[in-house]
Amino acid sequence: MATPKDLPDVGGFIRDLRRNAKISLRQLAEQAGVSNPYLSQIERGLRKPSAEVLQQLASALRVSTPAMYLRAGLLDDKEGQGVLAAIAVDPDLTMAQKQSLTQIYETFRRENSRLAEAEAATEAAEAAAEAAQTTEATARAGSGAGPAAAPSAPGTAPEAPGTATPAATGPTTPEGTPTEAVLESVAVTEAGPAPAPPSSTPARKAAEQATAVKTEQTAAAVEEEKS
Repeated sequence: MATPKDLPDVGGFIRDLRRNAKISLRQLAEQAGVSNPYLSQIERGLRKPSAEVLQQLASALRVSTPAMYLRAGLLDDKEGQGVLAAIAVDPDLTMAQKQSLTQIYETFRRENSRLAEAEAATEAAEAAAEAAQTTEATARAGSGAGPAAAPSAPGTAPEAPGTATPAATGPTTPEGTPTEAVLESVAVTEAGPAPAPPSSTPARKAAEQATAVKTEQTAAAVEEEKS
């Protein structure tokens, strides 16, 4: 591919473009808005045109402004500008063909850049969605485990369950206090059930009979003393 070092200087580049377009030096100077002697000095390499003048000359010659800047050394041969310069100086192409090729080439490059940006945005969105799903799954796993129970201190005995005192329920006095019957019921409940009377045994019956006989004898003795 041709580079600025392989091609003529910008003055010769402008002169070749003007001759290929078959326009005179005066006509190009009028279209570019510069004087006739100034343009002649540019073509002979005696003057270095400014970026503004190069842009005006590129518009008048119907070539790409970046291609003109490249030939003037204002741009590096990057991002396909060398292709535009090669198209602009190709002697086998007409001016209309050069303009068409330049437009097609720049359209393709813009479309490729747009597609690359769209793909980058899609990849970024997918990565963000995947990160959000991972974060949500981690949060769910952490909440499902629940907090661990705190270990008891060494040497601490477990607390015994408290004994609930039965409430005094039942009829109350006009002042709202429980009646005596209710209090007795509560006392009996707190004391627990009364022990069952011991079952009768032969020894107990004999003792009871002996006690009864002795009681009768004592009563008889008392009666005798009174009489």
